[in-house]
Amino acid sequence: MNGIDGLVWWRFHGFALRESLALSMIVAAALVAIAFTARHLMDRGAPDGGRPRMLVEAGYLAMRDAVAEVVPQEHVAGVLPFIATLWLFILLCNLVGLVPGLASPTGDLSVTAALALIVFVAVHAYGIRAAGLRGYLRHYLSPSPILLPFELVSEITRTLALAIRLFGNIMSLEMAAMLVLLVAGLLVPVPLLLLHVIEALVQAYIFGMLALIYIGSALEASRPAADSTDLHQEDS
Repeated sequence: MNGIDGLVWWRFHGFALRESLALSMIVAAALVAIAFTARHLMDRGAPDGGRPRMLVEAGYLAMRDAVAEVVPQEHVAGVLPFIATLWLFILLCNLVGLVPGLASPTGDLSVTAALALIVFVAVHAYGIRAAGLRGYLRHYLSPSPILLPFELVSEITRTLALAIRLFGNIMSLEMAAMLVLLVAGLLVPVPLLLLHVIEALVQAYIFGMLALIYIGSALEASRPAADSTDLHQEDS
């Protein structure tokens, strides 16, 4: 279990390589390998790809449909790669805790905080790209500039909530599993494994869906500004 500080694997001249960072890099490298493999399967014909290709297509379609239900249709192609990567990365990080002797990187607050910060930046990046900087910032003053402080507080609190929710759920799951194993020994390994897999799936899905909802809100909020800009250009 990593906790807040995390375990240190290696130190060199004041630099500490923590377990959570090392495992996160390993998961990222594994995702790159999976992406190349999936691309190779998709490029092959159905008889050559077989069942693995069907699984890749099913996973892609499921994630695309989930994104399409939240964001405007014209933004699905741009949002899907980010959300899909987020889902897969968090899922694999959560499942790392199933390996004996290793802890899930998402059980470290620094990792979940970094993920929440990435989502924070992505939300505004998508909004600015959709409506422009001025048009996107204008939505914070609607319907009244008085609400601006509340909007800013909301941006901060939901980012903190993203980080703490994922960290707390994964850490508590690993702590509960460790306590049960200490009390019951190896008599209940299968239920614990199933619980960990289900929780890993649920937490990855929730984090990704919250990020998707935030991005969808930013795109919807910027749409009136973009539409009014287009109408102004047409009138001129």
